[in-house]
Amino acid sequence: MLDYGSGNLRSAERALRRVGAEVTVTADADLAMEADGLVVPGVGAYAACMAGLREVGGPRIIERRLAGGRPVLGICVGMQVLFDRGVEWDEETDGCAQWPGTVERLKADVLPHMGWNTVRVPEGSVLFAGMPADTRFYFVHSFGVRRWELEDSDVLAPPLITWANHGEDFVAAVENGALAATQFHPEKSGDAGATVLENWLRDVVAR
Repeated sequence: MLDYGSGNLRSAERALRRVGAEVTVTADADLAMEADGLVVPGVGAYAACMAGLREVGGPRIIERRLAGGRPVLGICVGMQVLFDRGVEWDEETDGCAQWPGTVERLKADVLPHMGWNTVRVPEGSVLFAGMPADTRFYFVHSFGVRRWELEDSDVLAPPLITWANHGEDFVAAVENGALAATQFHPEKSGDAGATVLENWLRDVVAR
């Protein structure tokens, strides 16, 4: 797990250990590169998370791992920073640019979006394999990706996009080869979140 000052490290670490993962929390680039799978957590402001990531060389670590087909999982803001940019309170921040798109404030009557919500899972999902359609996950956020901007014709194997709704649709998860991410918190989502982490770990081992 990449340690760059994010606040949900320990809860994510405990959740991974509970499903059988051997977890090392580190800011060391070599260890992060050598790991079978890398988790990039994240809570708080987009700009602050990107600043912390850059301090430990996070964008380059992610880029190098993906170039070698080595799994990466982003959680919450750890998902958001994988997109081109984030706009919070008129401040625009460049992200890791693994996917086109902008993280912006949701258009909803009540923010933050905090609590349990269902998701719409695409056929063929690995993260959500074996889970009922009405499964709920725990969200805490006011910003999200409101539009998926990568056209299917642009890639040989289009990413699988899971959606949720709070006032409007937003991206709840992405599965894109070795790169996966969730807007919700698996570590706060009880048995459902544990299953997502187990499914990801199984995919890591399979690779």
